[in-house]
Amino acid sequence: LKGKSSSKMQYDEIMVRYGELSTKGRNQKNFIDRLGANVTKALHGFDQVKIHPQRDRMHIDLNGADSNQVMDRLKQVFGIQTFSPSLRVESDFEAVKQAAAKMIREQVKEPATFKISTRHADHGFPMGTFEMNRELGAYLLKEFPDLLTVDVHHPDIDLMVEIRKSGIYLTSEKIKGAGGLPVGTAGKGMMMLSGGIDSPVAAYLAMKRGVSLEMVHFYSPPYTSEQALAKSKELTSKLAKYCGSIKFIQVPFTEIQETVKEKIPEGYLMTVQRRLMLRLAAALAMKRHGLAIFNGESLGQVASQTMESMVAINDVTTWPVLRPVLSFDKTEIIKIAEEIDTYELSILPYEDCCTVFTPPSPKTKPNLKRARAYEARLDVEGLMQRALENIKITEIHAGDEFLNQNQDVFAELL
Repeated sequence: LKGKSSSKMQYDEIMVRYGELSTKGRNQKNFIDRLGANVTKALHGFDQVKIHPQRDRMHIDLNGADSNQVMDRLKQVFGIQTFSPSLRVESDFEAVKQAAAKMIREQVKEPATFKISTRHADHGFPMGTFEMNRELGAYLLKEFPDLLTVDVHHPDIDLMVEIRKSGIYLTSEKIKGAGGLPVGTAGKGMMMLSGGIDSPVAAYLAMKRGVSLEMVHFYSPPYTSEQALAKSKELTSKLAKYCGSIKFIQVPFTEIQETVKEKIPEGYLMTVQRRLMLRLAAALAMKRHGLAIFNGESLGQVASQTMESMVAINDVTTWPVLRPVLSFDKTEIIKIAEEIDTYELSILPYEDCCTVFTPPSPKTKPNLKRARAYEARLDVEGLMQRALENIKITEIHAGDEFLNQNQDVFAELL
């Protein structure tokens, strides 16, 4: 029963409990302010809703907004541990009884244990905490003799009654939030986003630790299709639901790929190409005030993701390169991809620039000195400058669509 918000009942207020925030000492105010801003963004379109972030919890007045729709959005906001929807009634015991019975009818379909917990913030109300617990409990036992039994230690349902000056609030559901830290509290990072399975999962995990991301996507027309670009934008739109919107930076990579193919020995194509991708990501981080670069590398998963390869590629920057899925195996990554709804998109068969020029046998243990020597054959500065001059930045919101899949798939088959 806990953690499910399947109710059709309409509530008046939602009370949000913070997770790790409560442990953050002096930074706590920044965390709560940021969470308030992120919740406001997530509830975009519900103009009547009022958000009150306080030190120990946040209250959201719905003012008639659909509570189920609001709760669906809240479930995706990082920094929320749990939340509880509540009904407001007048300060009158008769009204409390009716509302409590309505909640039990809605939520309890098979025999369950329960208890009443009362919090008293309005001492003008005639009934004390103990009396409310006893009287309301007795009423519900009488009303639902076959359904309810009392268990004050480990109840299935804890019906909470909060007596405030503005009325009495009842809540009995505790719904699990997304956990983690509010996006933006850990600074900004540049995410190297391909169209594969791993990088969207790595992005999700970075955001869960409070990082606000900008996506860096390399595309190589005519070798990569418009669909590959649209697919990466749509993946970004799936991730935007956790923070409202994300900037998507497309970096033209055709000239670099062609030059590398022409001038670099086949075994080192991949290494040098990735060195240039990382150089570009670092240049963008510097220009756009990022603090780190994130990617979807998982150790040993493909030939190029060995520690030797990381040494040869990471050599081009002193920026931290963070790899959230480094120690995950493929099945663990796929499980998260399915949960965050990026898996089906990621497996669409559009080529991205990581796969276009893949040589049949890339070096799995490239040598750093050789990688540097081969790269020296290129006009690195000129290639980078031209790519950076032609980047295109789009702001992508949750729910934006870029792929009209059926048409695209048919077009590719014709």
